Amino acid sequence: MKAYDGMYIDGAWRPAAGPDVIEVVDPADEQVIATVPAGTVEDVDAAVRAARAALPAWAATPPAERAARLTALRDQLHARQDEIAATVTAELGAPEQLARTVHAGVPVAVAGSYAELAATYSFEERIGNSTVFHEPAGVVGAITPWNYPLHQIVAKAAPALAAGCTIVVKPAENTPLVARIFAECVHEAGVPAGVFNLVTGLGPVAGQALAEHPGVDLLSFTGSTAVGRRIGAIAAGMVKRVALELGGKSANVILPSADLARAVNVGVANVMSNSGQTCSAWTRMLVHRDRYDEAVELAAAAAAKYGDRIGPLVSARQRDRVRGYIEKGVAEGARLAAGGPEAPRPQGWYVSPTVLADVTPDMTVAQEEIFGPVLCVLRYEDEEDALRIANGTVYGLAGAVWAGDESEAVAFARRMDTGQVDINGGRFNPLAPFGGYKQSGVGRELGVHGLTEYVQTKSLQF
Repeated sequence: MKAYDGMYIDGAWRPAAGPDVIEVVDPADEQVIATVPAGTVEDVDAAVRAARAALPAWAATPPAERAARLTALRDQLHARQDEIAATVTAELGAPEQLARTVHAGVPVAVAGSYAELAATYSFEERIGNSTVFHEPAGVVGAITPWNYPLHQIVAKAAPALAAGCTIVVKPAENTPLVARIFAECVHEAGVPAGVFNLVTGLGPVAGQALAEHPGVDLLSFTGSTAVGRRIGAIAAGMVKRVALELGGKSANVILPSADLARAVNVGVANVMSNSGQTCSAWTRMLVHRDRYDEAVELAAAAAAKYGDRIGPLVSARQRDRVRGYIEKGVAEGARLAAGGPEAPRPQGWYVSPTVLADVTPDMTVAQEEIFGPVLCVLRYEDEEDALRIANGTVYGLAGAVWAGDESEAVAFARRMDTGQVDINGGRFNPLAPFGGYKQSGVGRELGVHGLTEYVQTKSLQF
């Protein structure tokens, strides 16, 4: 076990203000692998002060130089991909291949995209007799989740730095180790002291202190809708800007003309990836009544193949939560087509890949975010019924539509109340805006839309 000390504040690793530590546990074997400092109000205050002091110089740094620092950061992340992947496997439980390709690979692409955007974004534009300047929003307080621990940091820090903001990051307490690697990469990339700061700690202590700090101009939070509401309320009370990327209950709509086998298999893979711990996962599969039984059989067969290829959930609490949802689904009338609440292994926080059939739109499992390897399969009568079901939750983060004709799928997708829709298995695009309708959040991440979250406008009239 490794005992890490210090917070990355003002360009250096500094001793924590208090003696408390957080234990980092490997979800696969339930062993403590490391400890990190549990940050206090004093640590957060020191980090915000450092960010505030560094803001004027960084905001005045030419965009080309900010782009150069981000390019160097991208290169550092690329050089340490193997270490990053191993770290995410250890603290999150992500299978090695997923850790390499997604958890370590995607942040390199996102950091690179913001290096390019920093150099090409129009920070000044002419509108009629006005010149409009896009200026940094200020000091950013970023609170990030455990499910994609590095990607979520990069998706906030990279656009913030590109825009000329300084930032304090409070990573999830379950997965702080990869955040420390990121801070080391920032340092090696030559980002000036105080521009990026890292405070590890518990949400109700360090997270709340960051959200409530008067020196923070913009709060960016990714996590549950319940916590997002509290963050939003704090921001509103202090008249701060806020960006929230919250929960999802995304619909995978398989229209009658679709290639059913492909749609079901890709849909199951989507839900099982990262052990279902993905806010945008297509956890509701909607199938026409005439093909419903066939779809359930295909989904059950696909889920059964995952077995040993799926990682554990991040914590015992998360495992118990997911098992509870499976049990509630069955109690409310759903049928177990695959998996179930029983522990598949004697050790580790694993949940079997599960398919719930005969799910109706009013069931708890069809309305609430489970955040585990659980797929709900619902039947619909016609296209209007499918649309009503797809839009019938408080969420609107992502989704998918499958049809024999692409234009048919697009027409349906345009009517969905959601921020992203994949058409016939469309690939992830790190430049496309990511974010939700309704209670899935406020604002967008990734690409130019993600950059604009971190700027404010000033117009000069001539």
